[in-house]
Amino acid sequence: MPGSNVVIVESPAKAKTINKYLGSDYTVVASFGHVRDLPARDGSVRPDEDFAMDWELGDRSKRHIDEIAKAVKGAERVYLATDPDREGEAIAWHLSELLREKRLIDDSKVQRITFNEITKSAVQAALEAPRDVSRELVDAYLARRALDYLVGFTLSPVLWRKLPGSRSAGRVQSVALRLICERESEIEVFKPQEYWTIEVGFATPGGSSFTAQLTQLDGKRLDKFALPAREAAEAAVARISPQAFSVATVERKQSRRNPSPPFTTSTLQQEASRKLGFGATRTMRTAQRLYEGVDIGGETVGLITYMRTDGVSLSQEAIEGARNLIGSHWGERYVPAQPRVYKTAAKNAQEAHEAIRPTDLFRRPEEVASYLENDELRLYELIWKRTLASQMESAVLDQVAVDIASPSKDVVLRATGSVVVFDGFLKVYQEDRDDGAAEEDQERRLPAMEQGDALARGDISPEQHFTQPPPRYTEASLVKKLEELGIGRPSTYASILQVLQDRNYVRLDKRRFIPEDRGRLVTAFLKNFFNRYVEYNFTADLENKLDEISDGRIDWKTVLRDFWRAFHVAVDGTKDLTITQVLTTLDEELGPHFFPTNADSGTPGHDPRVCPVCSQGRLGLKLGKMGAFIGCSRYPECRYTRPLAVANDENGEVQEGPRELGNDPETGLPVTVRRGPYGAYIQLGPPPVAAAPAEAVVEEAPADGKKTKGKKKAKVEAPKPKRVSLPKGMAAADVDLDTALKLLALPRSIGNHPETGEEISAGIGRFGPYLKHGSVYKSLTPDDDVLTIGINRAVDLLAGAAKKASAPAKTLGDHPKTGKPVTTGAGRFGPYVKHGSVYASIPKGTEPDSVTLEQALELLEAKAAKDAAKKGKAPKDAEPAAADGAEAPAKAEKATKAKATTAKKEPAKKESAKKDAVKKAAPKKAATKKADAAEADKTDAKTDASEEKPAARKRA
Repeated sequence: MPGSNVVIVESPAKAKTINKYLGSDYTVVASFGHVRDLPARDGSVRPDEDFAMDWELGDRSKRHIDEIAKAVKGAERVYLATDPDREGEAIAWHLSELLREKRLIDDSKVQRITFNEITKSAVQAALEAPRDVSRELVDAYLARRALDYLVGFTLSPVLWRKLPGSRSAGRVQSVALRLICERESEIEVFKPQEYWTIEVGFATPGGSSFTAQLTQLDGKRLDKFALPAREAAEAAVARISPQAFSVATVERKQSRRNPSPPFTTSTLQQEASRKLGFGATRTMRTAQRLYEGVDIGGETVGLITYMRTDGVSLSQEAIEGARNLIGSHWGERYVPAQPRVYKTAAKNAQEAHEAIRPTDLFRRPEEVASYLENDELRLYELIWKRTLASQMESAVLDQVAVDIASPSKDVVLRATGSVVVFDGFLKVYQEDRDDGAAEEDQERRLPAMEQGDALARGDISPEQHFTQPPPRYTEASLVKKLEELGIGRPSTYASILQVLQDRNYVRLDKRRFIPEDRGRLVTAFLKNFFNRYVEYNFTADLENKLDEISDGRIDWKTVLRDFWRAFHVAVDGTKDLTITQVLTTLDEELGPHFFPTNADSGTPGHDPRVCPVCSQGRLGLKLGKMGAFIGCSRYPECRYTRPLAVANDENGEVQEGPRELGNDPETGLPVTVRRGPYGAYIQLGPPPVAAAPAEAVVEEAPADGKKTKGKKKAKVEAPKPKRVSLPKGMAAADVDLDTALKLLALPRSIGNHPETGEEISAGIGRFGPYLKHGSVYKSLTPDDDVLTIGINRAVDLLAGAAKKASAPAKTLGDHPKTGKPVTTGAGRFGPYVKHGSVYASIPKGTEPDSVTLEQALELLEAKAAKDAAKKGKAPKDAEPAAADGAEAPAKAEKATKAKATTAKKEPAKKESAKKDAVKKAAPKKAATKKADAAEADKTDAKTDASEEKPAARKRA
């Protein structure tokens, strides 16, 4: 019998965990994330009707709502226990509205509860302190959804009309894209500046050696560019060489270094990127599993607190637990006299929740290692260490600076170093830095010296340097920048970065964001025609207003009215904008990028805009149905064109054919980078050509019907050259001969497995980079490099694959029509459900263990209908066709062969009739393709209008 109280949570995994904490008086059900959303069509938000909004159930929400309604019917009380943030409050509001509309329960019996961690004590405490749904948080959610919808469905169509080939624009996504594009522009215009430094080796009277750097010459302190060229450096060396040196001054001071605060969402994403190589999406997906609960020795427990937060505070209970653990494990010396209290520096932080921390600090990583996947363990260990370190004593360092001078003090050098006197929090954890920033504790330790000590001079080493351009953004540094500017929210960063990649506006190369030309065109268009709406301050101010709404200080519709009034005028201002005006503006804005000049090209006066075919026309930006390209101004007399995204050679000239890297030292064959229909690849040797005809003996039938043996020339093709695709994320322009040879040499042996002794190899196959161990194959993650992956990482990945492969198939029940079992399993393309010979993939993000028989039947029915539609047949209930990506049994394979044999015996008339039918159906297919394209455009707009919703909300 269902319990008299119903608790509604978001995910089935959370429901499963909480259900174990509560007694038989409670029934726990899942909403599977958001249950309603704005329909993906114009008019879902109506500014002319005071921003009235339409809502509709999601594609799969009706069944979930029916299950919730069934559980709620007759219940004494309903607790809405969705996540403790704005998005969770919104889901709770949607659920309460639906229950009210269905008149299933009185409003007074629906209450909201929140808990920051999924533990028995936290859940029970929440049930003792219920409240109403927060109207202020719901208003902030409504304002955010309306803003994102209005931008997505108003701005994206302008892009489609005025900039063919572009996908869509979003309120925060476009600002993040602008950051990436502007950083790339800085790199392109950067001019390296030469400078020199001089280091001198010395030895103390005791024989200890060290080095010092020249800092003063002729009484003047040298700045970074004081020695701009080799001549200046050689002159300085000449001044140093004849001099004797001694210790002029020794400065000693002690400094303290404090630990970093515990993790927020953004700092967790940044540090997981630096230390673990995780992308933002991977970090949040792993943290979600740790939060919702892991089976530890038969008990399901949440291992960390809620992972979407911008607060850095810890509960008093957590602080006391940390101090007790530090004292018992490392000693009282490592426990500060007073607990550390942190406050966030983020512009629009709410600090409504604790920082991310373990629910029980005494649950050490090594104790739970056997219950966790590799990613889960690594992330849990990172959170555990950071939390402990945040409550530990400061590190103490002795810093020493020694000035070394000539007798006349006209030449002065300085040596610096530091010694860790007390390691403090460094015993456990140290935060990494972005972009290779120098760490203070990495300085050298200097030998003992006193003022006046004579020093023996060693080698003098002048070194040439060049200034470096600003580094491209990593996921970590981009998240940090967005947070500093006050743009976006902690829960949205991962989805924003993912949308940029899904739209092909940017790509990740060596964990750095590089804008694609499509992304640069969109950014240039928005900067020139909608500049206000991609300004950093404007977007940050809008975020602040949303925060004021959540605090009850401003009406949400007032914010929408102010925004829409100006935005609508800006959009109307582009109605008369012609394609020619757009092209002229973008051509001027992006000309330096598409047509770079190179002073070192060796061709004085060379104009990169001159058409290489007719030598008369001017190259410029053109727009076609498929997007932008480069073309000659003399069209149609000159039909020269080239795509935008192409690599440049060393002289800045655009290459159109294969790029030669050199010759293979073993075979002497040329190695080239080429581009095919499926992307860039490496080729060893020239393209295949037909070899000289070889004489082959064949039987020829003369007119009399008698066969005689004769000779006929047959063409024999030369063997195809060896080819290998570039791994995803590797740019063709960055490939050199060494890298190409390594790729051509794949698969490579990594080593022998420590348990089986069998060889582990790495290679690139049809589905990308992989590992092979015996008969087991495992795809590499985007963060792994097929050329450098080592044995330890390979063993970890294979262990995960083996664990997944060893999971037995689970029977959900019998099919109601056939009586045959419906099972779940994991295959080459992920988890699936199976019935007879049909396989249907379980949707991405859905926990396989949470799939019910009813859900499986829906998936199987949809797959059967899809396959039947492809073949033009009605679906069969008992034996639907096998799904893509599943391994069909031998029975289905035999049936396929039998059909093929029968088809060969069909009369010619039947074949002719089929061809006629195909010709008649062609116009219908063309119309279908147009409809599909229109639907895809709508989907793009919907996705971008919803970009602020965290990806993790789409649970099933």
